[in-house]
Amino acid sequence: MFKISNHLLEKAEFIESPNFSERPNNYDLSLLVFHNISLPPGEFGGSHIKDFFTNTLDLSASTYFQGLKEEKVSSHLLIDRKGHLIQFVPFNKSAWHAGVSSFEGRENCNDFSIGIEIEGTDDIPYTDAQYLTLQSVSKCLIKAFPKILLDNIVGHSDISPNRKTDPGKSFDWKRFRESLV
Repeated sequence: MFKISNHLLEKAEFIESPNFSERPNNYDLSLLVFHNISLPPGEFGGSHIKDFFTNTLDLSASTYFQGLKEEKVSSHLLIDRKGHLIQFVPFNKSAWHAGVSSFEGRENCNDFSIGIEIEGTDDIPYTDAQYLTLQSVSKCLIKAFPKILLDNIVGHSDISPNRKTDPGKSFDWKRFRESLV
């Protein structure tokens, strides 16, 4: 089981991202947002995601990366294909994961959410190791932030439906939700 100390998960590797902002005064963490990412799309492993979140991505490594040149993105957490967990932004800061977004009438979900990237795609199944890590992390976050209810655990597609499709049809919501009870 994970524990939070000083706004960081104790067992997670911490790699600081410069892509964050201060949360608004009196913020209340009440939303958990799942994403997927692979760089280049459909390719797993390597350091490209870490490099992207820390603004050190070698743009010449793939023609796809040229389109990311101006992007400044981060997430609180990343779960790789083996279930390894990396934290990029402390929970008391806003990671830049949601973009233009809305949940139950509240705009700018970055202000009141925790973003978790899962290495994957919309149509390639996630690994058992990823589900196990996601379950443990989610239980820890729900305990630490009681306003995160089961109904407040969503995909990027739920808060940005006209722009995003992740975590995609390959994410087994039923399996995940049953693992929490």
